[in-house]
Amino acid sequence: MTTALFVSSGDLIADRRYKWAIDHAQRGDFESAVDILEQTVALAPHFATAWFALGAIRDQMGDRDGAIGAFARARDADPEDYHGARLHLARLGAGEATPAMSETYVRRLFDQHAPEFDEALRERLAYRGPELLLDAVQNACAALSRPMRFGTMLDLGCGTGLAGAAFRPCVDWLIGVDLSAGMVEKARAKGLYDRLAVDDVTRFLIGESDAACHLIVAADVFVYIADLRPVIAAAPRVLATGSLLAFTVETHAGAGVRLGATLRYAHGADTVRSALAAAELQLLELSETSTRTEKGAPVAGLVVVALRP
Repeated sequence: MTTALFVSSGDLIADRRYKWAIDHAQRGDFESAVDILEQTVALAPHFATAWFALGAIRDQMGDRDGAIGAFARARDADPEDYHGARLHLARLGAGEATPAMSETYVRRLFDQHAPEFDEALRERLAYRGPELLLDAVQNACAALSRPMRFGTMLDLGCGTGLAGAAFRPCVDWLIGVDLSAGMVEKARAKGLYDRLAVDDVTRFLIGESDAACHLIVAADVFVYIADLRPVIAAAPRVLATGSLLAFTVETHAGAGVRLGATLRYAHGADTVRSALAAAELQLLELSETSTRTEKGAPVAGLVVVALRP
């Protein structure tokens, strides 16, 4: 059993009870864990971590209604949604269907996984998003009869620098931005980037100079953004005329956006096309692909390249 990182209630007795409950859950004694957590939240009604753990254990036991009730209390106790309770409510069919991920949640998630991120993606999930994007951009350049060379590239949601490593040989100046300071530190240690920033990707784009970039890449970043319109709308001003935007998304056969069991968003192809059209970007490629596997099966996705005409 896994739960979100611990955040103290401020009550030493409640904190001890929570940890006792988690010990029971990790041994497989879910009923005792639920009983102790119910006592814990009675003692500390605003203890978001305990409410979240109670929701996670009830969910694992098949108690959907009980899980929804606990996740709702975790959400109400923590407006910044550090634990991602809103996402679990959506996954269970309660509340907003595709809630936006809070910056606090995303930052915590990737700070937590930064140390083993590369190994987890490459070895356990067979991740190949940067390579697929590199091929797609090369194809676009060939179709446009231009060299595969860019003055300035912006790596949105750069993470530990996997996309940066793929594109560095064909870029003069490489910029990376990520919401997670832990990820940025890993990227900095690789010595790939000329400039790195810790920021939200849309906010960073809005603050950049006009026509500052010749290529913007987002490798498996938009799977954490429910509404693509603001981030895509912010890109054209930053792109020089004739420059490219390339990204990957997870997808599904229907319309609109869905939140999957993995707590990542899948965007329908028409939703992607609509966001690009609204930003007045010319679609060059939208191909079905898979950037990773989950439980041994490929995850449906799209690789997209668009031009600022």
